Amino acid sequence: MSAAELQPTEVSPSLNSSSSFEAAETDTANKYEPVSPHWFYCKEADSRERWIPFSGQDSEKLEHFYQSSKDCEELVVPTEGGRYDVHLKKRLRCAVYWEEEDSEVRRCTWFYKGEDNKYIPYSESFSEELEETYMICVTLDEWKRKLESPSREIIILHNPKLMVHYHPVAVSDDWGASPTEQGRPRTVKRGVENISIEIPSGEPLQIDHLVFVVHGIGPACDIRFRSLVQCVDDFRCVSLSMLQAHFKKAQEQQQIGRVEFLPVNWHSTLHTGVDVELERITLPSINRLRHFINDTILDVFFYNSSTYCQTIVDTVASEMNRLYLLFLQRNPDFKGGVSIAGHSLGSLILFDLLTNQKCTTEREDNKGSCMPASAEEGLGSVKDILKELELSEYYSVFEREHVDREALALCTEKELKEMGIPLGPRMKILHYLRNKHSNQDSKRERPATAWEDGGVKQEAPANPTNVKSNCQCLDVVTGQVSANYPQLIYKPQIFFAFGSPIGMFLTVRGIKRIDPTYSLPTCKGFFHIFHPFDPVAYRIEPLIVPDVEFEPMLLPHHKGRKRMHLELKEGLTRMSTDIKNNLLGSLRIAWQSFTRVSLPAVEAGATGDATQESETETSSEKQTDEKPEELAIPVREEPTSINVGMLNGGHRIDYVLQEKPIESFNEYLFALQGHLCYWVSEDTALLLLKEIYQTQGISLDQPLL
Repeated sequence: MSAAELQPTEVSPSLNSSSSFEAAETDTANKYEPVSPHWFYCKEADSRERWIPFSGQDSEKLEHFYQSSKDCEELVVPTEGGRYDVHLKKRLRCAVYWEEEDSEVRRCTWFYKGEDNKYIPYSESFSEELEETYMICVTLDEWKRKLESPSREIIILHNPKLMVHYHPVAVSDDWGASPTEQGRPRTVKRGVENISIEIPSGEPLQIDHLVFVVHGIGPACDIRFRSLVQCVDDFRCVSLSMLQAHFKKAQEQQQIGRVEFLPVNWHSTLHTGVDVELERITLPSINRLRHFINDTILDVFFYNSSTYCQTIVDTVASEMNRLYLLFLQRNPDFKGGVSIAGHSLGSLILFDLLTNQKCTTEREDNKGSCMPASAEEGLGSVKDILKELELSEYYSVFEREHVDREALALCTEKELKEMGIPLGPRMKILHYLRNKHSNQDSKRERPATAWEDGGVKQEAPANPTNVKSNCQCLDVVTGQVSANYPQLIYKPQIFFAFGSPIGMFLTVRGIKRIDPTYSLPTCKGFFHIFHPFDPVAYRIEPLIVPDVEFEPMLLPHHKGRKRMHLELKEGLTRMSTDIKNNLLGSLRIAWQSFTRVSLPAVEAGATGDATQESETETSSEKQTDEKPEELAIPVREEPTSINVGMLNGGHRIDYVLQEKPIESFNEYLFALQGHLCYWVSEDTALLLLKEIYQTQGISLDQPLL
């Protein structure tokens, strides 16, 4: 066979292959693939609705239950670490541990770009229409199809990569208004993978430790006037990032999961009834300033009032106990510890609560009651008490609820309010119970106090029970507000205080020194973290060691180094010290050489004093030589061993953050920011994680310098 005869047969396969490739490309182009949905929820921020994606882990879980339970009437799916429940049929996201407005949930597949360049999902029903139209366009390869949304908005599918959304512009005529395609077109995207949005991967399922966070004055907790829930969310996110950065080995070995932070709100309960009273006496001028003061500054005065202090401590303790029980109910396998953290005034509230907790032996004797049994002995019947208080008309309420003398002694303001007792009678009843409690306490033997008031240590006959259990109790006579401090149903492992005024309040209460042997009855750890420019923070260690001046512990930077501007400042300080020492040394040498040049007559007549002068010069040289060495001591250096007592188990208590470079330019300008910076502080979160996991024998991947 010749080459000419072979030529047609060689060309034919190439033609067939090219046509087959074209057919394959056409089939691929016309092949339709279903869109992958992602679940979103809606939150209102700055008077605008924002659609926020669930984490990839939560979205997959919601989609799984959505596909497998279409016939079910209702299904509740826990999301975001169990802090929110999603009701699939109602499409609602509900908070579990705190009160929050329910938010809408949506299964999203199609999006359009809003005015702020953030993508907004279409409704689920209209997204299905868009998906059906898209499927037809892809299958038939016929584009430029137009759809009208329920809100009369126009969407045009030009091709797979160009789809636009037109807002309706009404054109009026004699026959009425009709929408047109005029106006600025907006981009339409199919699938969450085609929009620019950050989707978190999710949180570890295992919870190693639980931390309750108590806020300070006012309803807002940061400089952006956000709520405690939002600030704690930020702190939780920062702690997760610190876990990934500094506990990577432990995570890879599945030794740790995460730490859960839950907010504890007392401000709303306090101001529910008192705001009405304040409104009647508040002047109408400078309205916003007066309301700001009523909402924030007055909280300090409320806490120093025995009436409202009782409301605050009852709210904080009962809320933490409620959250703890609810958390155990939702996490039955939890075996970790519990810690507490307080910001500003919240740290003082927790400190007063912790100092009034009873030791284990005492709590077993009282069987967990919030008021000792001895206080109940001084109470008459409920009817007699109400008659004495001129509140007999409320006896039927107590009789209906089966409240006897012992039950009344355990009642808090919250229970009385739920029974329907008005504010005035509630205050009378609680005041009566507190007085009875105080009278019984004064009759009982006073325990040994851990404080020194006015420089004189106050001691009382030792209580054998206290000595045996090695517990020391704080005497409320030393300045605390007289209140019936409730008991917690758990023992906190560590107490963290952020920007705390505890030291100032103890001083104002007349306490000049804390006994170094004192420790909190039920909590062995205590850390105080503060910003150097925080105007509310006061140190605690000088109250324990008043005779020694030393600096607080400098908190290491989370990246394992000291901030550059601080290193530069210390370097300049050392350099100026060296220059000063060298200058003094040069002047000393010059002065010595000058004084040695003397007259011949004086030299001849002063032979007897030569020895004395040389000794004087020698001693002065030694003194001047020693002085520069003392000046050359590095800045912030502290004594090698400082005994700060047992309040933190013998370890340091005060920890100061490193200020940012921009903050060092003006301390006053960043004072307010310094008091509100802890929620987003990586260094603060890392210290919490380090101390919490140290109790479990887990340390950082690399120690911070």
